[in-house]
Amino acid sequence: MKIYDYHGKKNVCGDRVHEARRRLRMTQSELAAQLQVAGIILERDSVSRMENGTRFVADYELRELAKILKVSVAWLLGME
Repeated sequence: MKIYDYHGKKNVCGDRVHEARRRLRMTQSELAAQLQVAGIILERDSVSRMENGTRFVADYELRELAKILKVSVAWLLGME
């Protein structure tokens, strides 16, 4: 599988995930724990890499992130 970058990053939502998480005063560990409760097994370092843009984000992860962070998927993707 070939790995592609978009403007040097592997996702477009990382900055918005970081922004929404900080707005809720949530740590990366707390976000990882809430994702795990939702059935998405990620560790704190995966959340960090997601926010840095060095990790791909699957569509099902994006959907759960939006729910947990109380934002829309479109907002996470920078479309709003």
